[in-house]
Amino acid sequence: MARVTLANIVKRYDDKQPVIHGIDLDIADGEFVVFVGPSGCGKSTLLRMIAGLEDISGGELHIGERLANNIPPAQRGLAMVFQSYALYPHMTVFENMAFALKLAGVKGEELKAAVGRAADILQIGPLLARRPKELSGGQRQRVAIGRAIVRKPEVFLFDEPLSNLDASLRVQMRVEISRLHKELGTTMIYVTHDQVEAMTLGQRIVVINGGRIEQVGTPYALYNAPGNLFVAGFLGAPKMNFIAGTVASAGAGGVMVALPGGASILAKVDGGNARPGDKVTLGVRAEHMALAGAGGKDNLIALTVGHVEYLGDQTIVYATMQGDPALIALRQPQTAQPLRAGEPILVELPASHCHLFDDAGVAMGRASPD
Repeated sequence: MARVTLANIVKRYDDKQPVIHGIDLDIADGEFVVFVGPSGCGKSTLLRMIAGLEDISGGELHIGERLANNIPPAQRGLAMVFQSYALYPHMTVFENMAFALKLAGVKGEELKAAVGRAADILQIGPLLARRPKELSGGQRQRVAIGRAIVRKPEVFLFDEPLSNLDASLRVQMRVEISRLHKELGTTMIYVTHDQVEAMTLGQRIVVINGGRIEQVGTPYALYNAPGNLFVAGFLGAPKMNFIAGTVASAGAGGVMVALPGGASILAKVDGGNARPGDKVTLGVRAEHMALAGAGGKDNLIALTVGHVEYLGDQTIVYATMQGDPALIALRQPQTAQPLRAGEPILVELPASHCHLFDDAGVAMGRASPD
């Protein structure tokens, strides 16, 4: 196992503007860290720089106690699992898993034992005599992971390994990879654009956008205390609702926000330097919005239902507010009275679950949970 430290890591191509802008990150020995972000944000490029498949234009990369900038990929003590399985079609599962060890000079019983241990961990022992064409997608991905395990790397690197699998197999493989980390205790760095993978696998998540780190934290912290509008909108399905408003007043009890249509909403955050008239964005997650009861009076907004999605265990209602065309999502439990398109509703926004972002998109006054 090894600690991985990135200090002011920069990547540029042909002396152009950087595509990775001074990344600083410390990944602890044995930690499972997920890089997540939209396509083209630089997460795979950053992973490939750690692997040695991309040159580092600036900064320092340490793997364990070694400065790794100029260490060849094969000598960095890493193993990488790609989106494509990259298995040799003419070889059996055993031969695919043993190939790297054979190149390293491992033979005989030692070779068999190493492959056998990896096969037992991944529960693919009965498949060792098969060839890749005889395997399912999930089985092929297990073989690709097994090929990495036999090398006993200090760090595992995963580059969107589940993207080619169907939904049910992705769930199964998430469980397998999580179990694998618990069993091996090896440092793992995992790249994905899928927020569900990020939230369910990562001990910490690194949210990347435009070659920069937006926020680093536990899944709980990032979901409940996003540091800016990008993180708040990227994590969560449906994404956090955003409503433009202006500060009406700010004090010890929170910030009162005036919304289009005349509604006033209290957000229990530290307004800091907020002043009346400042432009802000109010953020509320779909599960924190509830239909107002008969006696509801405070923190209410009037909406008109536009579209309803029935998902079995829940219903997602998309509605609009007068003066703001943006869709606002409301999550209803299965037992709730179904709503219909065109129906007017009153929705309560709990003050303690209201987030506020200033005109630069930075979260106002909400401390990150542990």
